[in-house]
Amino acid sequence: MPSTKKKTQVTPTPPARRGELLGTAAEVFAAQGYDATTVRQIADAAGLLAGSLYYHFDSKESMLDEILSTFLTELWDGYDTVLAAGLGPRETIEALVTESFREIDRHRAAVAIYQREARHLTDQPRFHYLVESQVRFEQAWLGTLERGVAAGVFRADLDIRLTYRFVRDTVWVAASWYRPGGQHSPEEIARQYLSMVLDGIAVRMP
Repeated sequence: MPSTKKKTQVTPTPPARRGELLGTAAEVFAAQGYDATTVRQIADAAGLLAGSLYYHFDSKESMLDEILSTFLTELWDGYDTVLAAGLGPRETIEALVTESFREIDRHRAAVAIYQREARHLTDQPRFHYLVESQVRFEQAWLGTLERGVAAGVFRADLDIRLTYRFVRDTVWVAASWYRPGGQHSPEEIARQYLSMVLDGIAVRMP
């Protein structure tokens, strides 16, 4: 009788090692793009044989799923804390921006992957949570900006949706250049960013 190839069994991996492997995969995905990355390339970067990686994860897709879901779960833990704090509109914007830069510091590669891959991943049922997260993200930011206009904290002529897109894109694009452990902390970058967004860069005339 012909022999049947056994399917590799995924074995439980200690959390620290699992985190290391996912971190390596995230860096490779961020640098090369998900579709262009092979399991062998991830294994090489992790110092493993290609087949050995399947003892930890059943597919490349599973790795991507865990990278993105871990990042978004942590992001929403922080955002939900901010949104539940009862802060004023400006303080909420400041706290959301600061939390965003902290997440870039913790999950820079995951943010870069999200920016690059989310649009086409949302067509897949496994990644439908990306759509839900995008809707929640938009509601949180638009709602805060609308609250600020209504309270007279932000300009009455503010284009809410344009402002939201500007803030969103200029915050998250930082993942393309930010490196953890650099000269500025995420909190300092957030402070400088908020100063430019909320107060402008021109000297105010007396």
